[in-house]
Amino acid sequence: MCIRDRTRINLENLSEVKEINIILKADVQGSLEALKKSIEDLSEKFNEVKINIIHAAVGGITESDVMLAAASNAIIIGFNVRPDAGARKAAEQENVDIRIYNIIYQAIEDLEKAMKGMLKPTLKEVLLGTAEVRAIFKAKAIGTIAGCYVTDGVIKRTAKARLVRNGIVIYDGEISSLKRFKDDVKEVQKGFECGLTLKNFNDIKVGDIIEAYEIVEERPE
Repeated sequence: MCIRDRTRINLENLSEVKEINIILKADVQGSLEALKKSIEDLSEKFNEVKINIIHAAVGGITESDVMLAAASNAIIIGFNVRPDAGARKAAEQENVDIRIYNIIYQAIEDLEKAMKGMLKPTLKEVLLGTAEVRAIFKAKAIGTIAGCYVTDGVIKRTAKARLVRNGIVIYDGEISSLKRFKDDVKEVQKGFECGLTLKNFNDIKVGDIIEAYEIVEERPE
């Protein structure tokens, strides 16, 4: 997720500033400490740009994190976590740049390139829709079937899928099947129920959130 505005700092304009405020969120304490240490090492490497980690905590990205980022003109970097619905809405309204990673060195590499003014975005994630798991069904030949209610957007059979539990990314892969009642369908819109399975993954629980998304190429205008 990346929202650009002249009044807000983002990875594309880091080379124009002398001080960077960052909020870190991660899935576990070990990941948080490793990410924090890597960013501190990077800050020492670039003496001309000061990096301030103004908040670092374990857990999903919340609306409070976004409002802190807005007040501090900060970037939010998340590792194996996701923003909840309130955080996504606030980020759009406040023009806060949220960056999500699942490999620490990629986060550091992007930050370093941004500081050098070399970051050229070519791919971006487009969130298609979200669904809440409201029931679980077990089938020997299939595995775990998630009975879901689509709370926002659309769930597409061909989309990539991410399972989020308490703000933490538990699974990131593909949708194996998508059904309305007993019929296979290509997509399910907001406000409707569906049943779906995730490829090679059965640890699904009631209350989990499934995000459907696509990766698209950004072409220069």
